[in-house]
Amino acid sequence: MTVTVSNSEASRGAATVTPVFTDKTGAVIAPTGLSAAVMAKRGFLGKPGQTLVVPGPTTRIFVGLGDASSVTTDQLRGASGAACRAAWNESALSIDLLDGLKKVDKQAAAQAIVEGVMCSTYQYSGKPQPNRCALTEVSVGPVGVRAVREGIRLGTASGEAIVLARELVNLPAADLTPAKFADRAIALAVEKGFSIEVWDEDRCRTERLGGLLGVAQGGLEPPRLLRFEWSPTSVGATATKKEKAALPLLAVVGKGITFDSGGLSLKTGEGMMTMKQDMAGAAATLALFTTLAELKPNCRVIGFACLSENLPGERATKPGDVHRARNGKTFEILNTDAEGRLVLADGLSLAVEEKPDAVINLATLTGAIVTALGKEITGLFSNHEGFTAQVKAASKLAGEPMWEMPVYAPYRKHIDSEVADMKNIGLPGQAGSIAAALFLKEFVGSTPWVHLDIAGTAWADSQSDLGPRGGTGAGVRTLMELAKAFSRP
Repeated sequence: MTVTVSNSEASRGAATVTPVFTDKTGAVIAPTGLSAAVMAKRGFLGKPGQTLVVPGPTTRIFVGLGDASSVTTDQLRGASGAACRAAWNESALSIDLLDGLKKVDKQAAAQAIVEGVMCSTYQYSGKPQPNRCALTEVSVGPVGVRAVREGIRLGTASGEAIVLARELVNLPAADLTPAKFADRAIALAVEKGFSIEVWDEDRCRTERLGGLLGVAQGGLEPPRLLRFEWSPTSVGATATKKEKAALPLLAVVGKGITFDSGGLSLKTGEGMMTMKQDMAGAAATLALFTTLAELKPNCRVIGFACLSENLPGERATKPGDVHRARNGKTFEILNTDAEGRLVLADGLSLAVEEKPDAVINLATLTGAIVTALGKEITGLFSNHEGFTAQVKAASKLAGEPMWEMPVYAPYRKHIDSEVADMKNIGLPGQAGSIAAALFLKEFVGSTPWVHLDIAGTAWADSQSDLGPRGGTGAGVRTLMELAKAFSRP
């Protein structure tokens, strides 16, 4: 199902969405045609995201936004999603949640509203839906406002990218092997205007990608390393090194384990049930590149997707084996289920070789981060305060909560190895996410770096107003906001 979002009047008979605010005391400010008492009898108190549907010749949907003076874009995104859920069986919808808001940035608000529309109406394409959303046309107002039109354009790009990332995560692993992921990325590069290189197994071996190859050797599917690049049209493929160097360079690296069985350190049956999602970091990285022609950031962006399966085949890496990463550092494998950091070791090494001004990686890396932060907050680790500030600002604009975790140097001893530069796990039951971050830090040198552990946020266990159970597209909006405002830290 595709929702067309526009800044023109919706078709005749479209359902309408009207915002409802509360005063400083929390009392509902009733809209024209309804009384607060009637709304209260139906349990509607104007709380953010709460909806009230009033049937009629034209269905009216009232959605709560709380105090008008403190409405955020994140609340607007959620309210838009809630309204679409309430209008599930309508064919057309007219949304004007900006009416009555004076302090909100109309472009950012319209973008958030469109994101809410597209996220809330997403349904996995691979299954016939018995309750498919009937919406095909949504208009966002106020009509004719230039900032709203621009917000719709950006929101559509963002929404499509989030849907892409969700769809990739939701696909069965058999339908999204490393090779099939690469094929999809090639098609998107042609469509969306960014460049792509695909390294096959032989090229990975030539390029000394020991981490990626070590993880892949237990499966029948060979690995792939994808390199993406986007530059402003004024600094295209024919630009000189001097012209390219004049712009900031942002590098993005995504973990892409298309299925994670744990390798010989086999997961439980229950633990494997959602492990098709272990490529969510690579999905977010690819999704970002599909938006850059619309965003037009004033920087160059390069990306790396490190794609492999992690299976217990007859050639699988064994605990005690030692592998060497692209940058020459060696690691002892003591748990083959700690494989994401191994493929990222090569991706980060490649990224820093291109001398970016900063590098950010996204990975469903550790169960420990879920224990620490739950399913709604991404863990952020970094070696640079300035770049951290940029990522935090981007996540706030994106409405994707993040919490900075320590990269505590004394814990480096947790990954000391007697036979290699490091081992791939820390001490049992202690600071697992920090140990993983310290491992990754070995491959970025002095380059400003942020690691986002999205193990909790990449997958939703239940439906919400912003989408169904499954892949969430975690990190896509943050990457977009980061690219839009990126500067040398």
